[in-house]
Amino acid sequence: MMAKKHKKDEDEKDNQDQNAQVEHPMNPEIEPEVTVLYTEEELAKLRSELDAAMAKSEEYLQGWQRERAEFYNYKKRVEREQSQGSHNAIGNAIRRYLDIADDFARALKNINRPTEGDGAIWAEGIDLIYRKMLGAFEADGVKVMDTDGKTFDPNLHEAISSEDSPDHASGQIIEVVQPGYTLGDRVLRPARVRVAR
Repeated sequence: MMAKKHKKDEDEKDNQDQNAQVEHPMNPEIEPEVTVLYTEEELAKLRSELDAAMAKSEEYLQGWQRERAEFYNYKKRVEREQSQGSHNAIGNAIRRYLDIADDFARALKNINRPTEGDGAIWAEGIDLIYRKMLGAFEADGVKVMDTDGKTFDPNLHEAISSEDSPDHASGQIIEVVQPGYTLGDRVLRPARVRVAR
């Protein structure tokens, strides 16, 4: 009978231990008995699968970063091309009117320009039109090149003659025959100049 009672006590104790494990799974004093055994081969296989997954993940990350950088560069290139396209359109439109502006400038430089009467009023009207044309050019970013006292630069100027001049240093611009124009940092038309030897 004692053995029966002892067995009953042991069973109750086992039930209490199981209940304690269920009620307090995070209790560090009570550790569930789980036995999972992996062989070295299985562990090596799991490690190689993990390494392969990490390598693939890194490859995908680098590919994504590369694609993102390429998209950013593409976006910048499109913006630059659109800006340049608009500058080209403006430049092509204005280039047609540069000769007309030159004609106005020559007419206003004429030494026989009338200073009195109807001729003077007419000359003032021509001067006003010329200034408005230059103002419209400037509003679109087109500027007349400043060549006074400058040294000849083949990127900005076109030399139509090379002459001896005691008043100018070698390579200095003597006279502007036809003004040059720039659109932003781009030369729309080079200035035609006479250069000192």
